[in-house]
Amino acid sequence: MKDLMKSLELSLAASPVSVQVQLPDGKRLGAKEPEVRLGFKDRLSMVALAMGEIGNVGAAIVEGRVAIEGSMRHLMTVATSLLKFDPTNESGGWWHRVVQRTRSMAAHTLLHDARNIQFHYDLSDDFYALWLDPRRVYSCAYYRTQDLSLAKAQEAKLDHICRKLNLQRGERFLDIGAGWGGLLLWAAEHYGVDATGITLSKNQYAHVQRLIEERGLGDRVRMKLVDYRELKTDEPFDKIASVGMFEHVGRAQMVRYFQTVHDLLRPGGLLLNHGITSGGVDNAQLGAGMGDFIERYIFPGGELLHVSTVQRDMALGGLEMVDTENLRPHYAKTLWAWSDALEARLDEATDILNRQYGEEKGGKALRAYRLYLAGSAIGFERGWIALHQMLAMRPNGDLQTGVMTGAQSVYPFTRDYMYAPRESVASGQSETTSSTTTP
Repeated sequence: MKDLMKSLELSLAASPVSVQVQLPDGKRLGAKEPEVRLGFKDRLSMVALAMGEIGNVGAAIVEGRVAIEGSMRHLMTVATSLLKFDPTNESGGWWHRVVQRTRSMAAHTLLHDARNIQFHYDLSDDFYALWLDPRRVYSCAYYRTQDLSLAKAQEAKLDHICRKLNLQRGERFLDIGAGWGGLLLWAAEHYGVDATGITLSKNQYAHVQRLIEERGLGDRVRMKLVDYRELKTDEPFDKIASVGMFEHVGRAQMVRYFQTVHDLLRPGGLLLNHGITSGGVDNAQLGAGMGDFIERYIFPGGELLHVSTVQRDMALGGLEMVDTENLRPHYAKTLWAWSDALEARLDEATDILNRQYGEEKGGKALRAYRLYLAGSAIGFERGWIALHQMLAMRPNGDLQTGVMTGAQSVYPFTRDYMYAPRESVASGQSETTSSTTTP
């Protein structure tokens, strides 16, 4: 134990942010006037810190066994400095992957997935509204220019997706995992599509239903509380988007997921799959206890795959990838914006969660989200996780479809159309690539 504490002292001294640790017996290690203070109530949490198991330390913070003082940005700097290895290299070998796949098959039933989605997304609409943008877009923003506000960057993301899908007036558009309706309503109001959104979150479903009524869009926008595997339609969709949803699908279900999307999409149509991917090729989750933390407190049942695995499964599902963009730094910037917004309104967040869940459970939820947002921002900055937008098509076998011989879809096989000025359905005016329009 002495050797472990000596190693910890050396690590604390090497931290780029001054830090002080108080041991269970009251002894203090590290800086006398620190930027970050950690107060430990048990030896097990101390051992986790000394060994660089920062996810387990995070769990101890959530459970109230470790007290923290200091900003989330400083705390994350300290945490990463204490890591002993690259958390994306913890693959566990082939047997571990077999076990993970078996667990994935058992975990992602219709019942389990519904419970997991509601665990996260039905936490509290008022809580999410504190730190998301006004549209409550809960996915990576697109900072077309670095000086964009979070709200404008989210609008830019919504438009970026619609442009990639080349949405046209009157097309049938499906949003899988539609969240609080940001993309669904943007596509309907700015591109004139007939839009369907699906979700498993009861709160999100109710929220979007209200927005549809308030905006008088009931004739061409609808929201359904249904699993993607159980969605029935008399006519396939022209375009499909899935944003921040396929992380919940599970490794064992991924090929089936893309097969289902294939069947929902008309031949020649396009899919835009926007989601988090793992930074490591083989790891089933982040090491150092971080993956376990996310599974326990934030996204039960969530699984990340490397982009190469996703593209393989996409091909096995009958879809052809035609364009892929990595927005990893954009998500780091988005998460820091969310984290800073939550930190600025901690008193309000405490009141909301305590009122809904009581002080003990509400306090745990708030501590978990503070660590989750800031920790995820660091993860994207460091490349432990990434965010890929993958545009794919369902080939129709017709070599004369589209503008290029052999395209077999409406995709033009150049990117020019994604950035060219267009006329907004909402404004009736020409828009440049650097602007967005608010309905």
